[in-house]
Amino acid sequence: MQPIQVKIVNVSSNLLPAYATAHSAGLDIRAHLAEPVNLKPLERQLISTGLFIELPENYEAQIRPRSGLAINHGITCLNSPGTVDADYRGELKVILINLSDAEKTIKNGDRIAQMIIAKVEKVQLVEVEVLSESQRGSGGFGHTGTK
Repeated sequence: MQPIQVKIVNVSSNLLPAYATAHSAGLDIRAHLAEPVNLKPLERQLISTGLFIELPENYEAQIRPRSGLAINHGITCLNSPGTVDADYRGELKVILINLSDAEKTIKNGDRIAQMIIAKVEKVQLVEVEVLSESQRGSGGFGHTGTK
């Protein structure tokens, strides 16, 4: 399989985003900070990455949390996944939130999120008066229980 080419400008001193292992789905994204950011409990901050990308048409970048940062430190991405559209040319930034009960410090070069590049299918919405029946129907939000 040929990789999709994505143009990237990196104004940070950090390495380019990279896959941690051969089968990783996401590229690790690092913080680009002049000085450390201290996140108090329940505080959120917009963190710079120093990265700018040009996606091919019909692709998006999804910015997602890193599981280790979440489980070990209580730090996650607030709008997850964050969507980067193919026509966006601004800096990639990540909204981090501290869900722990202690202040946490984000430093320059810390891996703060992961980026997944995905194909986007366009749809055509067709307005109708009624939808067809299904086995599930309108059941949602836990209607199947926990067991």
